[in-house]
Amino acid sequence: MSSDAQPDDHPDLDSLQTPPASADAVFGERKELAEGYWRILATDGIDHGLMGPREVPRLWDRHILNCAVIGELIEKNEIVFDVGSGAGLPGLPLAIARPDVSITLIEPLLRRSTFLERAVQTLGLENVAVVRGRAEEKAVRAGVGLADVVTSRAVAPLERLAKWSAPLVRGGGRMIAIKGSSAAEEIERDRAVVGRTGISDLRVITCGAILETPTTVVVGTKAERAARKQRRR
Repeated sequence: MSSDAQPDDHPDLDSLQTPPASADAVFGERKELAEGYWRILATDGIDHGLMGPREVPRLWDRHILNCAVIGELIEKNEIVFDVGSGAGLPGLPLAIARPDVSITLIEPLLRRSTFLERAVQTLGLENVAVVRGRAEEKAVRAGVGLADVVTSRAVAPLERLAKWSAPLVRGGGRMIAIKGSSAAEEIERDRAVVGRTGISDLRVITCGAILETPTTVVVGTKAERAARKQRRR
């Protein structure tokens, strides 16, 4: 979908906005915020070329809820960086579902980072910051520091993703990458390369059992010794 989409391209939102029952369990009293994000994706997201009109009927199940449920894997008050955030997935649904978690959205493209800043402001999410830049850039790494968890969704193959994510993860922290049915195959293919980044104990986990299609993620842990070696550099 090109970025010059017009408002007339929007489908009939009123007939599609009602969230599934699982949204109550995932978002609780913040479901209204999730509905606000849904509308942002269904309008501005299309206009900015971040979502195609055909995705609108699937926004709740395939995008918003699919991302929010990774909150099951994140501890209270942890610091999370979302690499290659794009339209804010998974960072913004996670921030809505888990207001206790501090989230930094890292996105290199100006058009997308501007969209994210406006979405955060519109929704009034005080636990979210937006950083424009690439996760692998030294300036970005120096500016954001280290996180307990680095998340991503549909950004890159596991080997490249680990190279970008590992330097941002504290010792003992985790990389959580939303993947599809090929998650186990990616682990087998890239385990050795990923291990050299300091990320180990790769495993496939599913979360969001209440969803019609639970979310599949690859989780890896940053070794303490790798973190010490990184600090000495």
